[in-house]
Amino acid sequence: MKVLMVLTSHDQLGDTGEKTGFWLEELAAPYYTFADKGIDVVLASPKGGLPPLDPKSDEADFQTDATRRFAVDTKAQALLANTHALATINLADFDAVFYPGGHGPLWDLTNDKDSIALIEACYNTDKLLGLVCHAPGVLKYPKKVDGTPLVAGKNVTGFTNSEEDAVQLTNVVPFLVEDMLQENGATYSKADDWHPYAVVDGKLITGQNPASSELVAEKMLAMLS
Repeated sequence: MKVLMVLTSHDQLGDTGEKTGFWLEELAAPYYTFADKGIDVVLASPKGGLPPLDPKSDEADFQTDATRRFAVDTKAQALLANTHALATINLADFDAVFYPGGHGPLWDLTNDKDSIALIEACYNTDKLLGLVCHAPGVLKYPKKVDGTPLVAGKNVTGFTNSEEDAVQLTNVVPFLVEDMLQENGATYSKADDWHPYAVVDGKLITGQNPASSELVAEKMLAMLS
């Protein structure tokens, strides 16, 4: 079994002058959910190499057992430092694809042609696809064969408008994940802010927030086994 995890290469939080990137918990918890079951995890990003970590996700308040383990895991750190360039990835080599969030993906992965092609290929080959928190934002442009949005008619979740408001970035992000999914014809649902929540629709599995990252990975794992 082999799972591809796709990380952002974008490190600028709009024009605020602050840094962003991927959210550590959303990488670490799913990574160990897969790796501890003997699944080979491969990391990729648009630019390859070391992707930017959202510095806020490394603060003490956001540390978990998984993030602390990841920080001292030499194998995991080596994988992170040397992510494959997304353009070099062959989906046929993988059993599933997982997108961690953080705000970074809203700027690069959403518009990245290789990411869009990868997601469309996942859908067209009925391959398992999981996305958590802001990562469902990368579903904005992928389309079905008939040209309609890939998420149209799909049951999904993702970072809520109220969660975005709580972190005071509503006017910074290029779009709101909740609004975009609904505008693209998805049936969007959510739990209370910051509570674990995941939605399964066929081979598409989405999670609402960082607390949902392990839940999404566990649901994927159950479908892989």
